[in-house]
Amino acid sequence: MPQLRLALAQVNACVGDLTGNAELVIDRAQRAVEAGAQIVLLPEMVLTGYPVEDLALRRSFADASRSTLDSLATRLDGAGCGEACVVVGYLDRDAAGARNCAAVLQGGVVHTRYAKHHLPNYGVFDEFRYFAAGNELPVLRIHGLDVGIVICEDIWQDHGPVAAYSEAGVDLLLCLNGSPYERSKDDARGALVARRARESGAAIAYVNLVGAQDELVFDGDSMVVSASGEMLARAPQFTEHLLLVDVDLPAGGALAETVSGWNLERITLSEASLPAWQPHPPEVTRPLSEEAEVWGALVTGLRDYVHKNGFRSVIFGLSGGIDSAVVAALAVDALGAEAVHGVSMPSAYSSYHSRTDALEMAERTGLHYRVEPIGALVNAFVDQLALTGLAEENVQARCRGVTLMALSNSEGHLVLATGNKSELAVGYTTIYGDAVGGFAPIKDVSKTFVWQLARWRNALAVANGQAPPIPEESITKEPSAELRPGQFDSDSLPDYGVLDEILTRYVEGDASFADMVADGYDPEMVEDVVHRVDRAEYKRRQYPPGTKIGVKAFGRDRRLPLTNSWRERANLPTTSPQ
Repeated sequence: MPQLRLALAQVNACVGDLTGNAELVIDRAQRAVEAGAQIVLLPEMVLTGYPVEDLALRRSFADASRSTLDSLATRLDGAGCGEACVVVGYLDRDAAGARNCAAVLQGGVVHTRYAKHHLPNYGVFDEFRYFAAGNELPVLRIHGLDVGIVICEDIWQDHGPVAAYSEAGVDLLLCLNGSPYERSKDDARGALVARRARESGAAIAYVNLVGAQDELVFDGDSMVVSASGEMLARAPQFTEHLLLVDVDLPAGGALAETVSGWNLERITLSEASLPAWQPHPPEVTRPLSEEAEVWGALVTGLRDYVHKNGFRSVIFGLSGGIDSAVVAALAVDALGAEAVHGVSMPSAYSSYHSRTDALEMAERTGLHYRVEPIGALVNAFVDQLALTGLAEENVQARCRGVTLMALSNSEGHLVLATGNKSELAVGYTTIYGDAVGGFAPIKDVSKTFVWQLARWRNALAVANGQAPPIPEESITKEPSAELRPGQFDSDSLPDYGVLDEILTRYVEGDASFADMVADGYDPEMVEDVVHRVDRAEYKRRQYPPGTKIGVKAFGRDRRLPLTNSWRERANLPTTSPQ
């Protein structure tokens, strides 16, 4: 039976860095060839980075992508990779517009350009549309095997290229992906690849990007599955990796002459002499726990946003509360303590323990720590404008925001907003105050899961023989914004456990008022929560970007009209305090 060594290069590409991304391809191809691989597979749009969003509309960008691809073929040949079949994702363009493509490079030549998708101007492809001119279906003939190529959404379709390849009778499918991370998506993705392999009767090599781009995180999790659906190899999540896999495939029958609705494009590649067969030990990485997976996504999202945008350090308000403590731990894990700056900004209403908990957090992690009291700043506004009530409360948050932005401007740090998804959902945040910043690491993390992550991170430290980074008091104390005497979140919000259940149903599940009442929730509580969510849309629009981990992240996946009189139960006031 024909034997092949595949190399799946799970890499972290950067959008727009054509030169750097090409170097990534060459480096991984060289490593793969040195390890005896005949086919080297790289992810979707690896040359341009992904997603390119409106860069797809620029002809100059598509031209540069194509030019980089052509020179890459020559450079691979010169780097000693000419005999290998290197499959690369890139951006191209024709009369119909921009296209999401895969190219096969061998011997210094671009053998085929598989044009899959017409690229629209939204962030991630979310429509199953096949636009290849003439519906060409490329089939590579290499070492006695017929090999097909699909890109990302192809594998999610019940009727499409995968089904066509099944009819054609190929032996192996190469699947290039830029599949963003979502909680629990890993299980669904592995099951889908196994199902498609069984349906098509062909092994599938599935390679995925790793790293982050703006709010999206790519977790890798590349894999090879046999025609029977058996997991042959799987790469780790959230790390660059070269997955080497030996496949011993039975060559199928003759390739079909025709496939209904498709034009088979047959490409015979030169066959380099195969090295002596020395099986490579199979590598099947176990999936991470839910907390470890989310933590990995948040660390990756923060690290790449900081580094890819040229920042060297971050700064944020370190209040001693759970949210800022988790952000601090994430930042230290992502960037190292030397690049993390926490600022305690006590006001007249700040409790003693908020100051001591912030200091303890800094001592446990080694991050830079300073105290900048805001009492005098607050008094200047309160006295001059005669502020009371909510206006006095919010001016405290805004003085903290001004302080952080001033330190950012003078010292070059990126400001992090420390709010969580639950607070953002119900508008429990002050615009131009605690909402200031360039990035919001836990923007898509519910309050209850913030606590869960804190406990998990501390337990991980203990298991590794380290001191827990997050003070126990920060985890156990009752949440408070400390903007007035004796204030607690529970004064105006339901218990976070109940609140998060309602928010999950309403925000992510689009449940109606009637649905939630039927589920047993108090009608007045439901009405209050959904009213808060609806009227806080204007605040969410002004919040910084942050790592997406769920099905519906604010700003990216869920947007309500700012002017909106629809109410789930009753006509309620549409104005809200700022």
